[in-house]
Amino acid sequence: MKKTMKQSLASGFTLAAVTFLSLSASADPIVLRRGAATPAPATADKLAALHDTRDALVEKALLMADARQARLQTLAKTEARQKLLGEKQDVIGKGDTLAIVLARAGAPANHAADAFAAVTKIFNPKDLRPGQQVSVHLAPETDGDGVVLQSFSLKANVERDVAVTRQPDGSYKAEDKLKPLTTEISRAAGTIDNSLFVSGTGAGIPVDVMMEMIKILSFDVDFQRDIQPGDGFEVVFEQKVTQDRKLARNGRLLYAAMTLSGTSLKLYRFEDGDGFVDFYNPKGESVRKALLKTPIDGAKLTSGFGMRQHPILGFSLMHKGVDFGAPTGTPIQAAGDGTLKVYGGNGAYGNYAQIQHNGQYATAYAHMSRFAPGLRVGSRVRQGQIIGYVGTTGRSTGPHLHYEVLAGGTQINPLSVKLPSGRKLDGADLRQFLAQTKTLNDKMDSLPHPVQVASAR
Repeated sequence: MKKTMKQSLASGFTLAAVTFLSLSASADPIVLRRGAATPAPATADKLAALHDTRDALVEKALLMADARQARLQTLAKTEARQKLLGEKQDVIGKGDTLAIVLARAGAPANHAADAFAAVTKIFNPKDLRPGQQVSVHLAPETDGDGVVLQSFSLKANVERDVAVTRQPDGSYKAEDKLKPLTTEISRAAGTIDNSLFVSGTGAGIPVDVMMEMIKILSFDVDFQRDIQPGDGFEVVFEQKVTQDRKLARNGRLLYAAMTLSGTSLKLYRFEDGDGFVDFYNPKGESVRKALLKTPIDGAKLTSGFGMRQHPILGFSLMHKGVDFGAPTGTPIQAAGDGTLKVYGGNGAYGNYAQIQHNGQYATAYAHMSRFAPGLRVGSRVRQGQIIGYVGTTGRSTGPHLHYEVLAGGTQINPLSVKLPSGRKLDGADLRQFLAQTKTLNDKMDSLPHPVQVASAR
């Protein structure tokens, strides 16, 4: 049953040879005449028949070998196709692309190209990362013995799958499959040994939540002068989780608090009847001030306002602002809403911006390495918007921000200026805020008390 083609041919030739010998043994003797030897008529006929039989047997053997080879090829092809069919799981490796993964699964190249074109409409292939799971499903052709790419899907992130499916007309359609998420309330706290940011992340607060907390506290807290070792903080925020308890993303910051030298500062998130979101103290007073106390995060105050020995000129000179030391490229924020009055090079100030906030106040920012894209003189900016980046242009000894506050065109001390407070809630908004604050306080009381985690030194 498992003879090779050579064995089959050998059998055929053996049978032909045996037949030939048998016929030769029973043939009539050759009649000898004068001249050339000529076989008797009967013998010649038999020899011709013998040759015909031999040729027929050889041809039959060859046909049988071809048929067997064809059956083996068909069987091998069927077995190979069967191995391709069905759903296969794969994981994106380093250097893998969707094309590589689909080819590895055995998808026809033309089908893979069409499916790839479909998926790019809702998913950027550049977002593919090692470790992402991909599922590829191949099905048999309905009018042939090949395979078709029926579908494939990938886990774009914790909360989103992307699926591509073959349509009845042979085209491919991509769609998002979002997983249902639930909202959980998380609470964290810590003490400050180094900086608020380091202590907060050490206490398990996500970086994006920490940055928002610092931003809203910066209206009331001078992070260089107000914070002392041992001061505390607490934060309550939302987290979105999947049904299998995996964190999809962080939600809204609901509450932030600090204890500064024994004085407590508490801020609650609230959305008023007009849809405006802000943070308020327990009395319903907005945290926002006309200007930020510090227009740069995580910087060190290196020089104050007033007379000083100029580090370059070498003699005493009035320092009409404050300096914050920070690495080159650190973002600089607009201290308040306003219009860019100056935005460009300005002699010893280097790259310089001045924002007019109202008829009385303006702020200035000097020595920037570069400006924020899309801004120019006359542009409106919002409080907290990035307007440039720390540098050392102009007359400067190192990367820092020189910051000024001007009142009526005259520089005043930015650290001592008294600025008007923001909005105070009243009426229905105040009643709703107080009710919402009570609900959140009750919720916090039911949460596990956060462990006090000190920052790493």
